[in-house]
Amino acid sequence: MSTPWIVLATIVGYFILLFIISWLASRKADTNTALTGGRQAPWFIVAIAMIGAPISGVTFISVPGYVVGSSYSYMQMVLGFAVGYFVIAYVLMPLFFKRNLVSIYGYLEDRFGGKTHKTGAWFFFISKMLGAAVRFLVVCVTLQMLVFEPLHIPFVFNVIATIALIFLYTLQGGVKTVVWTDTLKSLCLILSVVLCIVFVAKALGYCAADMVKAIASDDSSRIFFFDNPKESTFFWKQFIAGIFMVIATTGLDQDLMQRTLASKNVAESKKGLIVSGITQIFVVGLFLVLGTMLVLYTQHSGIQIPEKPDKLFGLVAKNSSNVIMLILFVLGLIAAGYSAAGSALTALTTSFTVDILGSNKQKDEKKLARTRQLVHIGMAVVMGIIIYVFNELNNDSAIDMVYKLASYTYGPILGLFAYGMMCKTGVKDKMVPIVCIIAPALSWIIRWWLKEQFEYVMSFELLLLNAVLTMIGLFIFKKKTTK
Repeated sequence: MSTPWIVLATIVGYFILLFIISWLASRKADTNTALTGGRQAPWFIVAIAMIGAPISGVTFISVPGYVVGSSYSYMQMVLGFAVGYFVIAYVLMPLFFKRNLVSIYGYLEDRFGGKTHKTGAWFFFISKMLGAAVRFLVVCVTLQMLVFEPLHIPFVFNVIATIALIFLYTLQGGVKTVVWTDTLKSLCLILSVVLCIVFVAKALGYCAADMVKAIASDDSSRIFFFDNPKESTFFWKQFIAGIFMVIATTGLDQDLMQRTLASKNVAESKKGLIVSGITQIFVVGLFLVLGTMLVLYTQHSGIQIPEKPDKLFGLVAKNSSNVIMLILFVLGLIAAGYSAAGSALTALTTSFTVDILGSNKQKDEKKLARTRQLVHIGMAVVMGIIIYVFNELNNDSAIDMVYKLASYTYGPILGLFAYGMMCKTGVKDKMVPIVCIIAPALSWIIRWWLKEQFEYVMSFELLLLNAVLTMIGLFIFKKKTTK
């Protein structure tokens, strides 16, 4: 069987399993289940789902290749992630559960007012829609190369077919489906990476002891960097950035928080978050170990490491004579890519329905269900169009722009929540949208000025600068009364 048909058979098999899980999860589902997951998910299921939740197709492809230029320095940030999960569990989750929130941005309306609520929701919407579309584009392009192009099927059909599949399995069950399909995703990812390590080690003729010795002696396995504070890999930069990054992009992201909000209560959500945060250290460690093994395999086989290291995993899988290796690569890729896109689609539907349209306030259950379904269709269409447009542009700088935009949009969200929890005063609600637009603009100017004047390149600290500027703006327009 040729490569395209092997990949296609793997995809079909995965989706059959996905639809079975989706059908089981969505039985007797109503609109409340679709928006909140029914709040009956066991903590250990939420924990497993959260392990793989932050991992997209980009992560699956890129992290193994990350070791080529930066060794295991990413692990320093992951250690910060673990600390950040404790902050989310003990600071944010009690806040969300106390208010019985469907969308976490409902807190902003309770605290400041309707315009602040919609501002936070729109910042999330723009960031998540563009980011999810670009991340899924990577998966579509890879599958186009492996499957659709050899079969002479145009890219537009690739996008339509895959978006349609994601739309169908997330339509009925909503958040409840996302929790259980993410559990499948996490298990498939871990299985895929572990077995790939085993197969590469076997191809190199390593036993377990040989593999450990080879990894430890290779330059790519260095974890800690304390020697040069100016370097982006410096430990304290990475560690502190990891703490605040996970608070902003996980704790204040409806896409990732919708799983923990499906927990039975706040105590269950805390257990799930902490277990997943600690477990992610080991899961990311597996990806990095695989990266070193792939580097050793290329050296052994005479394969040249690609100019873009994130193509390393796919290159080895494609050139390997081991069919199982190819299947495992495809399984991990589609598990990460499709699940992340489905999760984002569900979160966008929930946020747009609840935060922007305010449809959850109406009492007509049938009307609310229809609104949610129409929004779900709209989100799927918009995501498909963005994927197709970015592929047509074929412009790496455009993709970089989207990721930079995402780093700017999380700053105001972090600033809004931080001010709400740290300060007792209210703010002038109508001024909040202006503050949240000015703060990223000032951040861009300061970033540009520092680079021009001092050759200082801001990276992760840009998020904190953005949040601080937002809080200063809110303080300027504060109300005298406390809330």
